[in-house]
Amino acid sequence: MPYSIRLFIGMALLSVMVSCKSEFEKIRTSGDPELLYKEALNFNQEKEYQKAQTLFELIITSFRGRKEGEDIYFKYAYTFYYLEDYILATHYFKTFAQTYGVSPLREEAEFMSAYSNYQLSPSFRLDQEYTLEAIEELENFVTLYPESKRVEECNRLIDEMRSKLEQKAFEEGKLYFNIRQYQSAINSFENLLKDFPETDNAEEVRYMIFRASFLRAENSVLEKRKERYEETQNLIGEFLQKYAKSSYRKELENARDQIVLKIKQLNNV
Repeated sequence: MPYSIRLFIGMALLSVMVSCKSEFEKIRTSGDPELLYKEALNFNQEKEYQKAQTLFELIITSFRGRKEGEDIYFKYAYTFYYLEDYILATHYFKTFAQTYGVSPLREEAEFMSAYSNYQLSPSFRLDQEYTLEAIEELENFVTLYPESKRVEECNRLIDEMRSKLEQKAFEEGKLYFNIRQYQSAINSFENLLKDFPETDNAEEVRYMIFRASFLRAENSVLEKRKERYEETQNLIGEFLQKYAKSSYRKELENARDQIVLKIKQLNNV
């Protein structure tokens, strides 16, 4: 394509872009709340959420107390969600629910506040502040709206995030175990069982408690060794009673036999 034609096309596109920008700037600076509202709705409909957000922000106070004010604030909150600014989306949905307490949109706003926090929930390896906030909000939603069509989804999201918290707790216990902090590992795994009593990994967690307990005894000072071997003995007994057909059974039985011999030796010291 000849350079002159490419230059012409480029200038034409630039002209269109400048024209479009100028048109938006004319609307933005018009000072006409009715025009701003109309154009904000148009941009929102066209999924141009950044422009819609800019215009909604300009007219929120102008329409406060009017019937349009509720609609503006609700759509304004959604623009943050669509632009993936979930922190502010949570804030504005929550504020909407508090401000418009009798609105038929309140239920959706409270769900979207929680769902925005869910979107912020990171990998289990990272801090879980947003995960905990999302769980709390979703649980509150289920309590407030037990007949809502969203209850099933809320419960699914709660289960998903609790699974993430459980995984984080298990990995923390394993980390303590791997760096030979056996008491901390035991504490972490025991807390996991308390916090997640219905876990599908209970057998694996109790097996790790046994391993940490046995190695803690092995590495204890002489004065504490017998007591800690006896604690491990009790753990083995409880484990074998609870999981009679466990794949770990042979390993634990061998450890129990070793402990009996070690306690006898310690009694003779």
